[in-house]
Amino acid sequence: MSYRIIDVCNGCGACKKICPVNAVSGEKKELHLIDDTLCIECGACGRVCPKGAVTDGFGIVSEMIKRSRWKKPVFNRKKCTSCIICIDACPVGCLSMSEAVPRDPHGYPRLDVEKACIGCGFCAFECPVDAITMEVPRTEP
Repeated sequence: MSYRIIDVCNGCGACKKICPVNAVSGEKKELHLIDDTLCIECGACGRVCPKGAVTDGFGIVSEMIKRSRWKKPVFNRKKCTSCIICIDACPVGCLSMSEAVPRDPHGYPRLDVEKACIGCGFCAFECPVDAITMEVPRTEP
């Protein structure tokens, strides 16, 4: 069930800018809409909405979260099999494979473009060996 935009939308366009599949449409200062045939249910639209105008498939209003607090993938190399399923699952292409290094012939997935990550968690969901957790980045004191 796709996300929806409700009538408290002020047409700021934040959701439209962040949507990785261009499922959001609308004019500035007008109610925006989400095309449920395009929506991949990543939730990014709800995390950027300053008005609480986005609901998930269950009708629960999404909460705006500062982008610096969005969960990011953390990779466990001991569990990882280098299958690249996580890389293929990423809707924004922010993951890549690291180079092989001496003493370890495998490359491993990494968050290559941190700013592009929308925190959807698709990589973790698709990982067949549970080698990825989604965690809020630590801030240095």
